[in-house]
Amino acid sequence: MSAPKTPLPALVLGAIGIVYGDIGTSVLYAIKEIFGHGHVPFTIENVYGMLSMIFWTMTTIVSIKYVVLVLRADNEGEGGLVAMLALASRAVADRPRLRNGMLVVGIFGTALFYGDGVITPAISVLSAVEGLEIVSPHFKHYVIPITLVVLFCLFAVQKRGTAGIGRFFGPITLSWFLVLALLGVAQIATHPEILQAISPLYMLRFIWDFPGVSFIVLGAMVLCVTGAEALYADMGHFGKKPIRIAWFLVVMPCLVLNYFGQGALLLGNPEAVKNPFFLMAPQWALVPLVLLATAATVIASQAMLTGAFSVTRQVIQLGYLPRLRIEYTSVRTAGQIYIPFINWGLFVAIVLAVVMFRNSSNLAAAYGIAVTTDMLITTVLTFFVIRFAWKLPLALCLASTSLFFLIDLAFFASNMLKLPQGGWFTVMIGLAMFTLMITWHRGRQLMSQAQRADAIDLRSFLESVFISPPMRVDGTAVFLTAEPGVVPNALLHNLKHNKVLHEQNLFVTVRNHEVPWVPMDKRIEMEPLGHHCWQVIVHYGFKNDIDLPRALEHARLRGCQMEPMTTSYFLSRDVVIPTLGSGMAPWREKLFAHMHHNASGAASFLGLPTNAVVELGSKVEI
Repeated sequence: MSAPKTPLPALVLGAIGIVYGDIGTSVLYAIKEIFGHGHVPFTIENVYGMLSMIFWTMTTIVSIKYVVLVLRADNEGEGGLVAMLALASRAVADRPRLRNGMLVVGIFGTALFYGDGVITPAISVLSAVEGLEIVSPHFKHYVIPITLVVLFCLFAVQKRGTAGIGRFFGPITLSWFLVLALLGVAQIATHPEILQAISPLYMLRFIWDFPGVSFIVLGAMVLCVTGAEALYADMGHFGKKPIRIAWFLVVMPCLVLNYFGQGALLLGNPEAVKNPFFLMAPQWALVPLVLLATAATVIASQAMLTGAFSVTRQVIQLGYLPRLRIEYTSVRTAGQIYIPFINWGLFVAIVLAVVMFRNSSNLAAAYGIAVTTDMLITTVLTFFVIRFAWKLPLALCLASTSLFFLIDLAFFASNMLKLPQGGWFTVMIGLAMFTLMITWHRGRQLMSQAQRADAIDLRSFLESVFISPPMRVDGTAVFLTAEPGVVPNALLHNLKHNKVLHEQNLFVTVRNHEVPWVPMDKRIEMEPLGHHCWQVIVHYGFKNDIDLPRALEHARLRGCQMEPMTTSYFLSRDVVIPTLGSGMAPWREKLFAHMHHNASGAASFLGLPTNAVVELGSKVEI
């Protein structure tokens, strides 16, 4: 019997809670930053111009680009930059140079995601807690300590999983959006003429009168669309329809009402520009609003953390990061995972960001480069998908992506002006992650080349072994090997030192593919080698949970009667030896050797029972 489908209203509520947390908290700081640095002269006409620009930025980038166009480019129902990269690279598989260049660009965009993952929780929680300064100036000295405590609590509970608190995300975030709308409507009622700013004429007039300022202000304008990538990344969890309904029915109307409400407040009280969001609320509602805003920003940060765990696992399975310890936090939902190294690594970087930048305005200077770069990369990859995977006419592909490319390029160029003020921080994190990813991927290639150079053909080796067969012992031996058809080092060591061979022997290669899922009926390939030996290839998608013993249960159907209590897993624990040569730069080879040494063991990554694993060491020179 198939599992019951989740009702559409529940999916919509879940999408509101998970997908839109980031973009939903942008109202805390977007308008404050647009007017806060003196780039935009504070006049009534400019308030109209900025609100018009906010509305049409959200309409163009979020509504049209992501909700209407990009959500169509799903990779077997999955979304996100990694899924888009896999889809685009497969579409141009017959063009190796183009594919390699695309992979580099896509991996760089994925690396920048970690920079975004540092700034988003920092600026969101800090901007919410800064509302206490409106309650009383005496709270100013407590803003950073409270922010750090809130963030520590958020990161400390990650190991318990999101199953327990996740059910509250939707209702709390829905309450947040309804409060945004209520605050906005109350202010709009005092200046209903502000609704005229929906007209694009105000935006166009501002751009015509202040072209230079318009370009600079794009760096702050991007704050109102941060989180748009989450629409695409979370498609696999909720589906296209719930995400679209949530955006057009709840999220966008509430955000527009709040932004226009802040604009109406500024028309009557220009001094409110120091923090227009919290100054919209009456004095009695400030403390509850700060608490609700803090809850909303914690949920937005939680969604970013969950995304970081998911992206990391996908990147590991695509071969761009070493194995890390992954803990599954739910027995029902496979996608709920916790990666301690990523969790606490991000926490340290976030604490550093909060302490260095001190307030949300300074953090806003670091925000935007990673977001706009990923938006630009998504647009480029979308072109290759619709052109080479969907086989649409070139003219139509150019027409549907060129406008978004120019808009994204303008936002990217404007945000590059932030590089000296703080943008360097996210770029530094992105470049560090990119260096690790490319070094690991290249190092694995060099290891494979070195192992293939010394490889012995498996079938020929077995034929020679069975001319004068060694002693056979009961049970099944599973030998893990990176390349099918070659003799694993663990087998050579076992024969040399133990001088025995198990009754059944499986030579298993695990392959990860650029698709999200590989179904169970296509999980394994088996080729008999004679003498109760089999060559086995196990296939996984980048979102599949790797459980090798479970996959090998299918071997029973192919004549291999494996019993868990009598099965042993033999692994080669390779030690990388950097050498001078044509591989990588010496410092990269040493970095790779260090990463390889500290990688999580293959046994835990593959889900092998710890009491049935035998590791035998070998050296590999690269």
